[in-house]
Amino acid sequence: MFRSIAFLLVALLPSLAFAQTCNFTVTNMNFGAVDTLSGNPVTSTATLNISCTGGLLDGGRRILICPNLGPGSGGASSATARQMVSGTNPLNYQIYSDSGRTVIWGSSTWSYPSRAPAFAMTMTILGGILSAATGSMTLYGTVLGSQPTAAAGAFTSNFSTTDTSFYYSYSSATNCDSPSGSVGTAPFSVSASVAANCLVSIQNVNFGTQGVLHTNVDATGSVTATCTQGTTYTISLNGGNASAAPTARKMSKGTETVTYGLYKDSNRSQPWGDANTPGSTVAGTGTGAAQLLTVYGRVPPQTTPSPGSYTDTVVVTLTY
Repeated sequence: MFRSIAFLLVALLPSLAFAQTCNFTVTNMNFGAVDTLSGNPVTSTATLNISCTGGLLDGGRRILICPNLGPGSGGASSATARQMVSGTNPLNYQIYSDSGRTVIWGSSTWSYPSRAPAFAMTMTILGGILSAATGSMTLYGTVLGSQPTAAAGAFTSNFSTTDTSFYYSYSSATNCDSPSGSVGTAPFSVSASVAANCLVSIQNVNFGTQGVLHTNVDATGSVTATCTQGTTYTISLNGGNASAAPTARKMSKGTETVTYGLYKDSNRSQPWGDANTPGSTVAGTGTGAAQLLTVYGRVPPQTTPSPGSYTDTVVVTLTY
């Protein structure tokens, strides 16, 4: 009788100790709208949830999790930047294991030095013959700043089973340089949306100090447009305070005026106006870089008013 009881205990021991299984899920990381012209980084997070079960004799044991993250379907442009893509257009971002976003979350299987963070849990005995442990890790994401040439569009990178090799084992190791054990996976996606955007700045037109207005007086200013790559835009100049035609704008001092025009070309043959003068606006397509457009001004010969300072205010409108 004693021998049969001893045999029975030995037969049960493996099932009490080695029924170890871990399951993983990762929430999607969505950066939302990203303004690539601002130069500011955009942050987001995702959560890795971990649930492990084991046998009764696994209670109190330390289980090590090594959650490798590969480059994702968008790839990686360098050791410091993963990529999301919209068609063939890239957007650089990175995933970190710390809230300060300094430690890149990597993998033991990719070509860069960064490795997965080590995460340890202790198995706790439950009722019956089971033990279990649960935990979570935060993935800290950043879309890197200073990407003005990124095109407008919806960007994604998918982390499939090949990019999420999550090793787990009973181990006293403190790092994930060479992970081993069983492997679980948890596919998820990273996404962002880059909206078409434009910035505009101006340099005033100053005709300087003049005497009698018996010949043309020329001067230039500029409009600088910075738009996301591929964004089409139109720039119009209104008629100034007098709501005049492009070549008949008025600088004024009280009730006295000086007539002038603004043009698109150095020959002053193509007036620059708005929708009130068909064909007088300037169109362009953004590259992400600043595009300088010269405004050519001319004061034609005219009856000279009394001395003083003559000014006008022209509104620049960039439509995209």
